[in-house]
Amino acid sequence: MRDFDLLEPKTIPEACGMLAAGEDVRPVSGGTALLILVKQGLLRPRSLVNLKKLEGANAIRRDAGGAVRIEAMATIHEVETSQVVREHLPVLAEACHQVANIRIRHLATIGGNLAHGDHQSDPPGVLVALGAEVELSGAGGTRALKLADFLLGTYETALEPGEMVTAVTVPPVEGRLVGGYLKFTTGSSEERPCAGITALVRLDGDRPVEARLAVGAVASRPLLLCEADPAEAALEAMADRAAEEIDPIPDLRGSAEYKRHLVRVLGRRAMAAAWAEAGS
Repeated sequence: MRDFDLLEPKTIPEACGMLAAGEDVRPVSGGTALLILVKQGLLRPRSLVNLKKLEGANAIRRDAGGAVRIEAMATIHEVETSQVVREHLPVLAEACHQVANIRIRHLATIGGNLAHGDHQSDPPGVLVALGAEVELSGAGGTRALKLADFLLGTYETALEPGEMVTAVTVPPVEGRLVGGYLKFTTGSSEERPCAGITALVRLDGDRPVEARLAVGAVASRPLLLCEADPAEAALEAMADRAAEEIDPIPDLRGSAEYKRHLVRVLGRRAMAAAWAEAGS
């Protein structure tokens, strides 16, 4: 592995100043993805900016308006075990618990996971279903993007040169959400998801007012379908529509047709479970 300088800023503005020095300066947090690319020679950075020592950059809190803000340096394990997340976003805690293994979850950060742009990952689809936004910081200031707009394709995001992900925020929900995350693996190649299905039903009191179905790890970016005033019969149709609209990436885990079949079957199963939970 080629030598590089390791820079260790203490604040986000300091880190952004370092990242603005050029494209051969890259941020690193858990390093579970980036260091592999460096070892393989796919990236040859002059300097790595270590974000793990940024002050207060792993906090998880809920504001007075009900939005949950997760700072980018929070590890997947910290998100999974956070009392705030478990109480207010249980589907996200459920998905984070299924990421890789406990060693990886203790190292990998939520910001790094999203910035890496790997479509075969658990959190992005769930966060898209929750309507999450990412906060991006650079030398020129801070901006916010819907996560669905931030994720452009496989290993492709809307990050500009010199920018870093500094937080992800999930907006408050009118009423309450029920449902869950269903992950399917083929038992091959690192147990990464072959498909990850998020099915949610939003309730106003006891009345279902919205259904959401997000499909991750199948196409180059998550697919989200929403249905207003859903009826039970419409949920199966949502899964069928997702299977038709998705553009699967064929790989060792299965062909495009196989993955469409997975989306249809798992989508129906996940939506049925969410509807049953809404009814109970």
